Amino acid sequence: MDLFSILQLLCGLALFLYGMNTMGDGLEKFSGGKLEKTLEKMTNSTLKGFLLGAAVTAVIQSSSATTVMVVGFVNSGIMKLRQAIGIIMGANVGTTITSWILSLSGIEGDSMFMKLLKPSSFSAVFAFIGIILLMFCKKDSKKNLGSIFVGFAVLMVGMSMMSGAVEPLADEPAFTSILTAFQNPFLGILTGALLTAVIQSSSASVGILQALSSTGAINYSMAIPIVMGQNIGTCVTALLSCIGAKKNAKRAAFVHLYFNIIGTIIICVLFYGANAFLNFGFLDDIVNPANIAVIHTVFNLLATGLLLPFSKQLEKLACFTIRDSEDDIQTPFLDERFLNTPSIATERALSLSTKMARLSEGTLLGSLELFEEYNEKVAETIRDNEDMIDSYEDAISTYLVKLSQKPLSEKDSKMVQLVLHTIGDFERISDHAVNIMQVAKEIEDKKVNFSDKAREGLEVMVAALMEIINNATLAFINNDVKLAAKVEPLEQVIDRLRDKLKEAHVRRLTNGECTIELGFIFSDLITNIERVSDHCSNIAIGVIEINRNGYEAHEYLHELKNSDDIQYNADYKAYKQKYALPQNAK
Repeated sequence: MDLFSILQLLCGLALFLYGMNTMGDGLEKFSGGKLEKTLEKMTNSTLKGFLLGAAVTAVIQSSSATTVMVVGFVNSGIMKLRQAIGIIMGANVGTTITSWILSLSGIEGDSMFMKLLKPSSFSAVFAFIGIILLMFCKKDSKKNLGSIFVGFAVLMVGMSMMSGAVEPLADEPAFTSILTAFQNPFLGILTGALLTAVIQSSSASVGILQALSSTGAINYSMAIPIVMGQNIGTCVTALLSCIGAKKNAKRAAFVHLYFNIIGTIIICVLFYGANAFLNFGFLDDIVNPANIAVIHTVFNLLATGLLLPFSKQLEKLACFTIRDSEDDIQTPFLDERFLNTPSIATERALSLSTKMARLSEGTLLGSLELFEEYNEKVAETIRDNEDMIDSYEDAISTYLVKLSQKPLSEKDSKMVQLVLHTIGDFERISDHAVNIMQVAKEIEDKKVNFSDKAREGLEVMVAALMEIINNATLAFINNDVKLAAKVEPLEQVIDRLRDKLKEAHVRRLTNGECTIELGFIFSDLITNIERVSDHCSNIAIGVIEINRNGYEAHEYLHELKNSDDIQYNADYKAYKQKYALPQNAK
């Protein structure tokens, strides 16, 4: 094997790995994260988890990715360790689909049908269709389909190049003598584990073995232990991903490791024990890519069949290895392991943003209730909520900045932009809630009361505020453009109410109906209410503009206020009538 053959092998390996990665990413995006999201909800039994794990892995073409995802779910507290075990077992079976796809490279025959099944025949067609979809289609779904086709074609070309590069090794006595060492089960398992640990993909290492099988120098006695070792080596990715994670996440990674090690040991003992008595003659037979796919599938099915009934014992073993301690703390909701699966990461960030939005709304409404009856416990809750909302904003924004650097679908990209543009407004609303709470405390401490006229005007403004915060929050949570469009006309009405109430307040001061001290309190209160409505407007505009594929708030407001928008004018007129001040409050 000369230098050029080595270069061809390296090039083929690079194309193979790149094609596998591209195809996997395309498949994951094409599914829209639906299969991964299903993992969160439909794992109430080990068997169901096994089936889902196999299905998801068959789609995204990576047992390592599925296992890392599960580690993230367990770490964030949205999945229990017992639920994860079935998925991990299913992932091992699901990944075998890749070896069957790669076995197509070994198809032989002269008939038209057999020739069409060869990668050299259909890879070019897949590549051509895929590149057309990538270059000329605008929809994400079609572009993702193009990535799948191109990735598959590149993968097959890489496989073909590797097979061609190692073909001369068939006549190399040194190569054959090295391979005989792999007939020792221990060395074969160790080699398979190390190779897979280095490239962190059992599918890729199986593909390399399938390419080597084209030399005709690989037999069953060599291939079987290497395939067993590859299943152990793939655990490295999950073990690396659990570094710094919580205890249950580490346990999930160790379940993966124990499952593969114990499965390998049991099958080794059974297989080689039987061979000692029965002397399997097929061990000296030469294998082809399809034979390796069979070995890979049978081994994983046997291991799963043997250990699936003992999932509870695997859980106990993992818990024994990683023991509880008294200083364990709450698991984080946003786990950086999800960043490698952008659809899941977006869903997690959006879910926490929804929680933040509802908490911000609830905090504001709680502060308004303090004017009816001040309660120090409620005030303390408002302060605690504000601190929590601040921490949510920091965590979400930091997470989304990292997520925005990942390849996102158009839908996920819009949601990331929307959340980034709105969480600051929800945080500011909670700040104003604290300000309003402080106004209520000042009224309580000084034992002062607003006049009946001032109170009636405030009641109207507060009612308008309660509607606008509800509309803005629901518009954000449901991404509801129609509801968002109703926020701006109401915000204009609240601006008008502020001006009217200020005018009435000045008249009361002039007439001696209100003290200067109480006037400052009144002015501070209506200013905070009006500023909350401004933030509600920002949130609604964000929803509208992100769905319009742009974010120019000032331009949108200018167009809206200087146009004859029938719906806007109708909504403004309706809100103006609904929140009209009583005659004596003007």
